[in-house]
Amino acid sequence: MDKQKGRGRFAFLCVAPATILFIIFMVIPTLQVFWYSLFKWGGYSDEGKTFVGLQNFEKLLTDAKFLKSFQNTVLLIVIVTIVTMFFALVFAGILTREKIKGQNFFRVIFYIPNILSVVVIAAIFNAIYDPSQGLLNSILGLFGSLKENPILWLGDRNTVVFSIAGAMVWQAIGYYMVMYMASMSAVPESLYESASLEGSGRIHQFIHITIPLIWTNIRTTLTFFIISSINLSFLFVKAMTSGGPDGASEVFLSYMYQQAYTNSSYGYGMAIGVIVFVFSFALAGIVNAVTKREPLEY
Repeated sequence: MDKQKGRGRFAFLCVAPATILFIIFMVIPTLQVFWYSLFKWGGYSDEGKTFVGLQNFEKLLTDAKFLKSFQNTVLLIVIVTIVTMFFALVFAGILTREKIKGQNFFRVIFYIPNILSVVVIAAIFNAIYDPSQGLLNSILGLFGSLKENPILWLGDRNTVVFSIAGAMVWQAIGYYMVMYMASMSAVPESLYESASLEGSGRIHQFIHITIPLIWTNIRTTLTFFIISSINLSFLFVKAMTSGGPDGASEVFLSYMYQQAYTNSSYGYGMAIGVIVFVFSFALAGIVNAVTKREPLEY
């Protein structure tokens, strides 16, 4: 009994600091966001702080800019997730299965964008998207005349979100490629040899052997990436467009930041924060439910 009590006390002492910090810096601030969302408040002083109940949430339903930011957030999540996961899996499969010289070199090259700050990546892509001297318009100009009417990648409402998505994809592919390479390298080569003897091609093996056997890793990274995309979209928008042109590239968190800290509508901004919180958890639950399957063993 004394040993069990001693182990219990030791475990409590180990867990207590992390639990206390989690409560102070995560639980309490989250509850405060819910509470502040019920007020009409500038956020800097208690002067003019008025309890309005759910009026902030009712206002969100008719706020065209918020609905646009919601649309942009969902669009970025869908595009960036699909493109990133597809290319990360394909590149990981090629570098793992094919006999390519300098595999470690390619791992490092693909991983470099992930260690760069968002500001640096934004500067790189701002240069690429430059209408007059940018690399993208220069390449497209070889196949057509863009000198008189260059494409304004970050200045056109129809292209700005897709341009931001391109930068987000470039930043993320290498990180997930390396993670998938680690999982793929653990798949026994004998499974591929048996499939080859039965006439199965590389693509068929990739779809029916590799993907199912690393599905647990894919599922975990997919959930993590979708949620982290909400945060990353804010960073890229602030660094590349600041929400422009005319709010066309606003996303959840950039619009929340604008309302809470620029327009002095702190309570309204916190209401947007509550929506982001609920949306993130709901999305994570949906992804987990949709991707759930029995793990395969080998």
